[in-house]
Amino acid sequence: MLRMILAFSTAAILVCSPLRAADLGAAKCPVSGEAASKDASIDYKGGKLYFCCKDCAATFAKDKAKYAAKANKQLVVTGLAVQKSCPLTGNPTNASTAIDVGGAKIAFCCNGCKGKVSKMTPAQQVKAIFADKVFDKNFEIKKASAE
Repeated sequence: MLRMILAFSTAAILVCSPLRAADLGAAKCPVSGEAASKDASIDYKGGKLYFCCKDCAATFAKDKAKYAAKANKQLVVTGLAVQKSCPLTGNPTNASTAIDVGGAKIAFCCNGCKGKVSKMTPAQQVKAIFADKVFDKNFEIKKASAE
């Protein structure tokens, strides 16, 4: 009986794992900007990246650097990645400074950092917050509980 309970518990963890079941909600294809679909995805930075179609997935694979900021943003929008520090300074964040950046709620260490990003265009915000170096330092991919 105990083995059966453990088996069902393990199965539930695997099925509910954030790496396996992203909430696409408002997620956009990093290549086309269209709505992302669970039918076209690839493994990316330890998570899943979703596209509108398989052609966009192939386009992304050919030039990841070109689409990296939008791809990293999607990881946050889908809940596969979480913010761990201020993207401008690396300092701890203050929840009262949070703003929406391309569909992702991003917090900063202070109102000064928030003000700098708030003055940027939406495209500049995405590049400033989700560029690879900034993303890799200030965000982390959620790990599955079973791993």
